[in-house]
Amino acid sequence: MTADPSPRIVLVHGGFVDGSGWQGVYDLLTAKGYGVSIVQNPTLSLEDDVVVTQRAISQQDGPVVLVGHSYGGVVITEAGVHPQVQALVYISAFAPDKGESVNTLIADPAPGAPVPPILPPRDGFLFLDRGQFAASFAADLRPGLAAFMADSQVPWGVNALGGTVTDPAWRQKPSWYLVAADDRMIPPPAQRAMAERAGSTTTEAPGSHSIYVSRPDAVADLIRQAANAVATP
Repeated sequence: MTADPSPRIVLVHGGFVDGSGWQGVYDLLTAKGYGVSIVQNPTLSLEDDVVVTQRAISQQDGPVVLVGHSYGGVVITEAGVHPQVQALVYISAFAPDKGESVNTLIADPAPGAPVPPILPPRDGFLFLDRGQFAASFAADLRPGLAAFMADSQVPWGVNALGGTVTDPAWRQKPSWYLVAADDRMIPPPAQRAMAERAGSTTTEAPGSHSIYVSRPDAVADLIRQAANAVATP
């Protein structure tokens, strides 16, 4: 019996949400025969999230394509040095370089760029303004789902935003990037600049910051592209 040449797919969510938003992508990938695991990060600190993510990678029985959305891009940038990781896929995500964090990447927005409606921290945690959640995070989702996501926000620890990358995996491994053209959380020009810096194979699709929910087809297609590129002959 020959080994399965397809890499395993490990999906990493971003801030304010949990891994359940990956279901559409999960359904499409598993229907094509891929093994898929979804990381449930506590988003308390980058260090903790990297440990949790690398634990999930180690549980796979073969090479891995590591996928991150939003803040999950910071996590995969740091966790992706794991030897089983063969490729990185960024979905409207931060792709920091050494010494960078979410805080440094959002510190100097371009004039006219949308500003995420992040409320002042309370007890060390951040939330998005529920009244502005749909417009900023989920503008292309049905209103009921956007409202549910706003009301089920996961507290995002301020330490996670300040966590700095020490050894960016994209400097040693191939990467792919999906730019969400209508994103109002991470401006599309910033996404394009990070993808270019990382040397990522880049594609672009209409969609909000929740493109991983609204356009699972576009997300799954890019993940399959990465998986095919690194599959064992």
